[in-house]
Amino acid sequence: MSTPDRTFSGYAFAGVPLDRADALRGDAEALARLWPQAKVLVLDADGTAFADGEGQPFIAEGHALGGGPGAATFLGRDGNGHPWFAAEATGLTLQAPGRIDLRLAAATWPPELADIFCYARGMSYWHSRNRFCGVCGAAIRFGRAGFIGHCDQCGTEHYPRVDPAIIVAVENQGRLLLGRQSSWAPRRYSVLAGFVEPGESFEQTVAREVFEESQVRVLASRYLGTQPWPFPGALMVGFMATAEDDTPRVNGELEDARWFSVEEVGAALQREANDDGQGILLPPRISIARSLVQHWYERQGG
Repeated sequence: MSTPDRTFSGYAFAGVPLDRADALRGDAEALARLWPQAKVLVLDADGTAFADGEGQPFIAEGHALGGGPGAATFLGRDGNGHPWFAAEATGLTLQAPGRIDLRLAAATWPPELADIFCYARGMSYWHSRNRFCGVCGAAIRFGRAGFIGHCDQCGTEHYPRVDPAIIVAVENQGRLLLGRQSSWAPRRYSVLAGFVEPGESFEQTVAREVFEESQVRVLASRYLGTQPWPFPGALMVGFMATAEDDTPRVNGELEDARWFSVEEVGAALQREANDDGQGILLPPRISIARSLVQHWYERQGG
């Protein structure tokens, strides 16, 4: 796979990462020493985060919560050296005036805090789906600051997982292939995407998914970049692809798929701020899907 295109950017959850400080995860004494100065993002069971009255981050502090990290997940250190943890609201006496979901946070929070929320949400989802061992069914005990699940009954160890999926802007002769699912908002179209299957490379997935969804044959693809997408637990791997001059045909997985001209895509990119009720709508700005469309449009001289 080629190196990422450094000009490809603009989507959420892909900023400057925390130093994940893996070596500290198994050091309970070190984590206890860090706890008083820690910043703690608190999540409800549904993955929403505590927020203040204006919907901005409500960040707890370890010294105010007292005790030690307990079952909190150690996320790492930020650029200023501050330790960050994520904790479930259950069992805490902490009160906050509001809650906010990750999609809204990505659009309204400072990017670095939205990135931390993304990370915390992914870990929270993994914990919630791995309470019991998939091998023998016994209860899981989490260790290493939340990064390993151990089954005391059969000895199996479980680690955080993400589901890789490709997402691709397919072009042919100055046109962009877009599709829509029946469950989406009216007029919403996006680039095509799909999960990687066992024994597949990303490039093979691009060709297979595009053909399955639209009957369009991909000729070549090029990697652009990735976006963590914890809705609930995917990693979106973005590509540009060129394809044969095929007429798109759908078979139920999509409601519609068709080629769009540069002019149609340009109008759609402008429509978000002033929707005239005509033409198509595109994915939100936080998504890599939107950046793929924007990247393609700019390459056409738009």
